[in-house]
Amino acid sequence: MNWRIPSDGGPHIVTIGGGTGLSTMLRGLKYYSRNLTAVVTMADDGGGSGVLRQDLGMPPPGDLRNCLQALANVEPIMEELLAYRFPEGALAGQSFGNLFLAALDGISGSFEEAVARMNQILAVTGRVLPVTDNNVNLIAEFENGTSVRGESQIYAFKKQQHCRISRVRLEPERPNALPPVIEAIGQADVIILGPGSLYTSVIPNLLVSGVVEAIARSQALRIYIGNIMTQEGETEGYTLSEHIRALLDHGVPGMIDLCLANSADIPEDVRVRYRPENAQPILVDGSAVRALGVELICEPLSDETRRYKARHDPQKLARAILSVVEDRCVRTWTDQGVRYVREH
Repeated sequence: MNWRIPSDGGPHIVTIGGGTGLSTMLRGLKYYSRNLTAVVTMADDGGGSGVLRQDLGMPPPGDLRNCLQALANVEPIMEELLAYRFPEGALAGQSFGNLFLAALDGISGSFEEAVARMNQILAVTGRVLPVTDNNVNLIAEFENGTSVRGESQIYAFKKQQHCRISRVRLEPERPNALPPVIEAIGQADVIILGPGSLYTSVIPNLLVSGVVEAIARSQALRIYIGNIMTQEGETEGYTLSEHIRALLDHGVPGMIDLCLANSADIPEDVRVRYRPENAQPILVDGSAVRALGVELICEPLSDETRRYKARHDPQKLARAILSVVEDRCVRTWTDQGVRYVREH
């Protein structure tokens, strides 16, 4: 299949997640559709985002900045500036992109407006939306009855507890989603959850009021992109079906139609680098996935040029997604223009 952006702009795709997994996928999808909406978690409270959140009282900009950078159509020097981190002084570890968004927040009427302005300034393909503008914190509850507050605290706390996360929730609970988020989900041809950290990047979006309900009633093709590796301090020992079950437990049954998982082998020299983290390639337990009512498609999706970390290849992943869309959807004319309608 030789996909390029068609004259109608391509399928309306809504991606839901955060972190490097989401931004990596967006770098591929931008070449196949202009009708992209990236919905991004607002639960981050660590690193440079945490500093700005504490000092300025603004929502965390880091995950938004990564996605905006991935979809930006700017000169290389601008992309380099957005990613630049100050090496020392009072700004040590802070990125220019975060400060840019913080400055826009300062001169805008709301954080939502600031993000919209940054979308325009960077001439992004599609748009990037925060899932909520509420000041939220992520709380993880563990199987032994303990809990910890703060996304940045979950990793270390879980390692101390030596047990699995049972649930995560937001404080305050069920904050309102931004109206454009619900609107975008309702108008989507394709909804994609992940890839990304299960409990700290993907699931927090499902805890925002209206998001799960909008996904559940959508007629779009709903896809989960499985991670390549388990994650230390979050999903050690999880199989693919356990990732999906956690998503459904925080959402509703039937919320996912299809899972796209990596089938390429991870080289031994890459696996070795993960052993100190007790992380390994995720076991694709196909029968258990299908028992959850989710179709499974396995494709070689890993980036073979990366010899240090296992990552999705943006182009391979984008092509696999669009291939699934072509196989499962019919391109048709509606009152809203060309749409990609799922075949039932």
